[in-house]
Amino acid sequence: MPARKSVETPSSGEALGRKLLQSVGEMKAHKFARVTEVQLNEVVEARQSTGMSQAEFASALSISKRTLQEWEQGRRAPSGAAQALIRIARKHPRIVREALA
Repeated sequence: MPARKSVETPSSGEALGRKLLQSVGEMKAHKFARVTEVQLNEVVEARQSTGMSQAEFASALSISKRTLQEWEQGRRAPSGAAQALIRIARKHPRIVREALA
C-alpha cells in the first residue's frame, strides 16, 4: 500500500496567506481587537514619580522589595505612616528623592 501524501490545496494556503497579510496590515494601522488599560495605584505612581526602582524605593522606605511589590499589585495595603509618605512622594517626588536617597 503506497504512503499517502498530505498535500495542502492551493486555495487553503492562499486563504491563510491573505488572512495573515490582512492581520499584519491591521497591526501596522493600529487596529486592535482589544485594548487593555491598566490603572496604576497610588504606590506605583509615587515610586515612578521619584524615578526610583522598586529596590531603591523599598530601601528608602525601610521595607522589603517584596512588601513594595505586594502594595503595588494591590494584594496588601501600606500602613498609615507609609501611606502618608507615599502621598508626599506623589506630590513632591524631588524632595523625597533628595531626602531618602
